Amino acid sequence: MTRIFLIGYMGAGKTTLGNALAKKLDLQFIDLDNYIEGRFHKTISEIFAEKGEEGFRDIERRMLHETGEFENVIISTGGGTPCFFDNIEYMNSQGTTVFLDVPVERLFIRLSIARSKRPLIKDKSDNELRAFIAEQLGKRVEFYSKASHTFVADRLEDKRQIEESVEEFCRQMGI
Repeated sequence: MTRIFLIGYMGAGKTTLGNALAKKLDLQFIDLDNYIEGRFHKTISEIFAEKGEEGFRDIERRMLHETGEFENVIISTGGGTPCFFDNIEYMNSQGTTVFLDVPVERLFIRLSIARSKRPLIKDKSDNELRAFIAEQLGKRVEFYSKASHTFVADRLEDKRQIEESVEEFCRQMGI
């Protein structure tokens, strides 16, 4: 039975790497945010607007516990998932947690491109975005560092880099 939780800041490549890993290892892939949206028939932004962050984080925790019972799965969590309740401890008890570590500048480049799709950052200037990433990452790294493994995921920009990263991930994890 395999259960891998990918954690890290938004833009770290959890979904990109998770999808590619799941295909290579013939495992189910679950993006926790997409799972929540499918279960509640609302976007994460709509849930935040209706229930506030506290309400969303409660839903997120319940859906993490639901998916955390699945077998032979790779779960890509939201960037904040490990930072609330006992989520990181729960994930560590249920399977292998891997922190996708990416430098601030690489996160900035990735998030600049996808800025319009992310409500928390869509209205930020480049300088504001860079500062926001650094500040948030600084606050969250204490939770991310509780993962059982760390994988540097700064090379996921094209198909070749993704394939090489999957191979390196498998090598590092002994898969």
